[in-house]
Amino acid sequence: QVQLVESGGGLVQAGGSLRLSCAASGSDFSMNAMGWYRQAPGKQRELVAFITSGGSTNYADSVKGRFTISRDNAKSTVYLQMNSLKPGDTAVYYCNVKVTPWITYWGQGTQVTVSS
Repeated sequence: QVQLVESGGGLVQAGGSLRLSCAASGSDFSMNAMGWYRQAPGKQRELVAFITSGGSTNYADSVKGRFTISRDNAKSTVYLQMNSLKPGDTAVYYCNVKVTPWITYWGQGTQVTVSS
């Protein structure tokens, strides 16, 4: 069974930090890019960041300089360090991995709420 489980979300004041974790199991994803997406109420799901198997990263413009994505292949875990959080970062954050053009796995999501 392939499973992605996010954790680390919560309520934080503006300017604070959170570290999200995504633990993957059921397959070897070390050769796959993985990403973090988020979806705020009433809005479409958007890409926040992704990291390739080699460790190259890309970020949405809105989070550049504030968020850092990383991975620990030995632990099959992907992280999203979120600093200088803003109320606009409030959303459900999802971890995902696309293993083929036809198959994408998603976690259940973790809520991040940033108060002003």
